[in-house]
Amino acid sequence: MTAKLFTPITLRGLTLSNRVVVSPMCQYASIDGSANDWHLMHLGQFAMGAGGLVITEATHVSAVGRISKNCLGLYSDENEASLKKVIDFCKRYGVAKFGIQLAHAGRKGSVHRPSDGSKPLAAEEGAWTTLAPCALPYGPGWHTPAAITRAGLAEVKQQFVESAKRAVRVGFELGELHIGHGYLLHQFLSPLSNQRDDEYGGSSANRMRYPLEVFDAVRAAWPTDKPMGVRVSATDWVDGGWTPEETVVFAQELKNLGCDFLDVTTGGLDPRQKITLAPGYNVPFAEQVKRETGMAVMAVGMISSGIQAEDIVSSGKADMVAIARAVMDNPHWAWQAARELGAETAYAGQYQRCHPSVWKP
Repeated sequence: MTAKLFTPITLRGLTLSNRVVVSPMCQYASIDGSANDWHLMHLGQFAMGAGGLVITEATHVSAVGRISKNCLGLYSDENEASLKKVIDFCKRYGVAKFGIQLAHAGRKGSVHRPSDGSKPLAAEEGAWTTLAPCALPYGPGWHTPAAITRAGLAEVKQQFVESAKRAVRVGFELGELHIGHGYLLHQFLSPLSNQRDDEYGGSSANRMRYPLEVFDAVRAAWPTDKPMGVRVSATDWVDGGWTPEETVVFAQELKNLGCDFLDVTTGGLDPRQKITLAPGYNVPFAEQVKRETGMAVMAVGMISSGIQAEDIVSSGKADMVAIARAVMDNPHWAWQAARELGAETAYAGQYQRCHPSVWKP
């Protein structure tokens, strides 16, 4: 019997050869938001056989929306040209389809990259004023963000739309909005970070309003034959925060607006979070969304082996698995998983000599 993990899945006009997804992984290697040789190497290696779909790292819709000064962006002609060079290479030589994750860091921006400590930038280090639903910092010692005005809401929404249009020109075949990990759109969802007193704050429905408006605008600008999905944190892991039950309601609203899949993660909004880590710890949240909405879902979180991934997909808990650290460790993860499961997966032409049919490792 064919492993379900290595069967095709179709989302709108896009058919993926298997259900293995290379998850977005921030690289903190850009200059002024532009991609470079690091991205050519990083994404190029995954294009050769890490999964059926590769999604870029969080790609920011404005300079103010970046996490750090070294984060990837898609808000200028230079950003667009540099990223197109990378994606053209990957699509010419690789076997994977390519998606982009569009993001705005909100109050979690203006910080050092992780290799430099992840602390907020000082004024003399080029700090900028971050944006958030309210003037509430992420945590002690963090910048106090500016509360987004009505004009600012319209501006940020348009920035998402313009970046989506650039992504189409670059050649991406799938889009994903980042509404998780404590970034701007997630900040609107959670009552811990959203204490507005207008129609964008207060009730759960009001807190969902702006992320839904942004998704609706981006979906309208995105080609109808290309899938568009959302990464969402299903819980804040903090008492009084965003809940799995609200996530299901939000997922249904997104589905009504033409959302094609949900990439279900957790946490990232509040440093007080208490996460119970274990292999596949986010899978139950993806399973709940799939069960209660009928949406296609990606499961993430400490998924490392082909057998584990196959169990998640074949048991119906999720339609796809998104993997990060395991493919950083082994850029040909899907090859290994296919051998483990007795399945077939695509090899780039230049690598056919190491296909199991002609060479047994």
